[in-house]
Amino acid sequence: MISVHAGEKLDHYQIDRVVARSGMASIFEAVDTRTGKGVAIKVPHPEMEADPVLFERFKREIEIGQKLNHPGVMKVYPNDDRSDLYMVMEWVPGRLLRQILAQEGKLAPERAVRIAIQICSALDYIHKNGIIHRDLKPENIMVDEDDNIKIIDFGIAGDSAARRITFTKITDAMGTPDYISPEQVKGNRGDGRSDVYAVGIMLYEMLTGKVPFTGNNAFVIMNDRLLNDPIPPRVANPDLSPQLQEVLYRALERDPRNRYLTAQEFAYDLEHLDEVGVEDRPEMRNWRKRRSPWARRVALYVALALLPIIIFVLLLWVAKHA
Repeated sequence: MISVHAGEKLDHYQIDRVVARSGMASIFEAVDTRTGKGVAIKVPHPEMEADPVLFERFKREIEIGQKLNHPGVMKVYPNDDRSDLYMVMEWVPGRLLRQILAQEGKLAPERAVRIAIQICSALDYIHKNGIIHRDLKPENIMVDEDDNIKIIDFGIAGDSAARRITFTKITDAMGTPDYISPEQVKGNRGDGRSDVYAVGIMLYEMLTGKVPFTGNNAFVIMNDRLLNDPIPPRVANPDLSPQLQEVLYRALERDPRNRYLTAQEFAYDLEHLDEVGVEDRPEMRNWRKRRSPWARRVALYVALALLPIIIFVLLLWVAKHA
């Protein structure tokens, strides 16, 4: 496995600088010396070779990237007799959606909707090609100066046409706690509706400046979405229309059967908000009632502790009335 540093040359690519690092790989800005074009190169860390699952996952990411060709998806270039395993992608100027949110907070509703529609368009194409992203979040959405988007990083994506990879850790297949769907929290791998849910979370965040479910650790965050309702979007941001709030609720349905079936349906409602019927939802009234998994656990323990006493009282009553 190769080890790459800024200033070095990798085959016919001149490495300029590191732009990102993760637990699996480093991404470099580079130049293809044959064409003079800028590219992004993703190089797996040397220790990945010792983990066959992660190594196979990286190869799967390359295969998925080469399979997709859409203006809203970062393009992965084919392998052209490279000396080792690494990924070459188009260089996309701009900022991550995460950086935009960190710098600007919530976005104007029109801008947030425009970005979400583009994400849905790219997502619809991805799903129609048998791919589920499974880790959509602002860190994986690149936005250029004209607010055109590209979805990046298919590190834990699933391909229905490929052999299933077994993960050594459940978190490898789950995604990021703030954005994963309730069904993924329950241990299911999820489908296209799980990606729709993640876009709903991102749209909520773009419109309100905060994610709908919070907590001081991943466990609390994930359980919050199973037990509680988010602050109604129009409470968090009164500038939102009832129709836009309704679309968010449909995207964030806890049961995937009640959610938008496809990203295309989600995009259609965002494009035709005047056609969206507004429901009288109980979650708009009950959101202040917060439940905790700890409270349920304590209640269970109390019930178990009282059970012998209840049985004793019943037996005593039966003996007296026998």
